[in-house]
Amino acid sequence: MPLNNPAHLIMEAKRLVESDRRSEIRLNANGGNSILLVCEPMKETEYIAHLGEMLPSEKYSIIDLNQCLVDFVTDHKNQLIELYNLLQSATHEIFKAPAGEESDDLFKAIISQIQNALQNDKVPVLINTGSLYGTGIHNIHIMENEIVMKAALPVIILYPGTIEPDRIMFLGKHPASKYRCMIIQ
Repeated sequence: MPLNNPAHLIMEAKRLVESDRRSEIRLNANGGNSILLVCEPMKETEYIAHLGEMLPSEKYSIIDLNQCLVDFVTDHKNQLIELYNLLQSATHEIFKAPAGEESDDLFKAIISQIQNALQNDKVPVLINTGSLYGTGIHNIHIMENEIVMKAALPVIILYPGTIEPDRIMFLGKHPASKYRCMIIQ
């Protein structure tokens, strides 16, 4: 089943975010505050280009998760080598520390960027989410984060996925959580 035109889907998300109907997001997202904008993985670059063209920077903040990952690795290179040697059987904990554990990790860096956008009254738009594959960070962790859930503005997540009859598969490999988000496809 082919997905719709990128410009059409982005316009649909934009209209929803900017309208009086924003409460529909929470209703359709089981109390969540996120929109999952599903795109075919091979069309992700096209969607990103349209997002940059169609979403004004005064109202939207595009957060490139590829860049977040590169920055995190660059800033923590020595610590990551040490952590990798310690956590060989649980390398995903390098990027997202277990609950209750205090440490700098990629997940906290992403949430910090989302919070910064929200504090500047901008809708956070996450792109290049495929860079999270294998990090232990899933869309549900972002969608259920307290900062995202309680925000006045929703978070839009560009989600490279394939659509099967009964589910959406992240990068065609991992079932998507549809629980705390409104899906536009």
